[in-house]
Amino acid sequence: MPRQKPQVLRRCQILRNILKFCHSYFLHVYSSPNDSTNVALMFQSGASAGIAVDLSLFPLDTLKTRLQSPSGFLLSGGFRNLYKGLGPAMVGSAPTAGIFFCTYDTVKSRVSPHAGPGFQPLVHMGAACCGEVVSCLAKVPTEVVKQRSQAAAHPTTPLIILQTTLHSEGLRGMYRGFASTVLREIPFVLLQFPLWEFFKSSWGRWQRTDLYVWQGALCGAVAGGISAAVTTPLDVAKTRIMLAERKQGATREDLRILTTLCNVYAQKGARGLFAGFTPRVTWITVGGAVFFGVYEAMKKYCCEFSWGYYSKPPTI
Repeated sequence: MPRQKPQVLRRCQILRNILKFCHSYFLHVYSSPNDSTNVALMFQSGASAGIAVDLSLFPLDTLKTRLQSPSGFLLSGGFRNLYKGLGPAMVGSAPTAGIFFCTYDTVKSRVSPHAGPGFQPLVHMGAACCGEVVSCLAKVPTEVVKQRSQAAAHPTTPLIILQTTLHSEGLRGMYRGFASTVLREIPFVLLQFPLWEFFKSSWGRWQRTDLYVWQGALCGAVAGGISAAVTTPLDVAKTRIMLAERKQGATREDLRILTTLCNVYAQKGARGLFAGFTPRVTWITVGGAVFFGVYEAMKKYCCEFSWGYYSKPPTI
């Protein structure tokens, strides 16, 4: 334990320096708004939300991955080292969430004024799909490394997994499961974001005032939980494909989504298709509250420094 204390103190020092840098950056960018301020605001808010979710709920994600692993829960690590794979997740969460919200809010703000009230859900769906496809370019490589770290039977590091993947499978191996990830995420965001926007607008009309941040966060939690429950089989397929390696004899046919779902159903029935259901729904429900709450709170915080750019702080 005494040896670990200096390492913990160094990590706390690094985290403090990062927070100080971010605060200085906010003061610099948002005190002199320009055409790029809106993009910077969305990116910083989304990145902060992604980091907050990963730091607070990573153990639930690890349990979900191990429950879905073909090696079984106990062989994949059980309840040990629940923060295993946090490094690559943190590296990918900030740019992934930032890129998503930059794309989502940009598409929504450009298209929404040209669509009637009845077409707004379609606008939200289209914007969410665009954001998800673009963000997956940054998300998938870190997901591959993260999930192989979480499900590794023997002690290893993300760097070793990265080197092994690149050596045995090349760059293509880093994008293993890209199609299954996109096909899982698109149905998810097609449900989550229109539901989130609908719940917010309905609640706002009912109380006849703008929503507080905690109310928007609660809407995100409910929307996320419903979406997570419906798309669990696609998440199982994505996890199986990402954990597969060429040296284990997996063929291209074996790595197709439909083939993977059929194999899981043949081996474990409908219960196998919903493996990890409880931690996934719990993780995304709580994560939805954290994610959307931090996103909206950061937007309002950043806009305090850009009154010249916004006529009033944005509301949710």
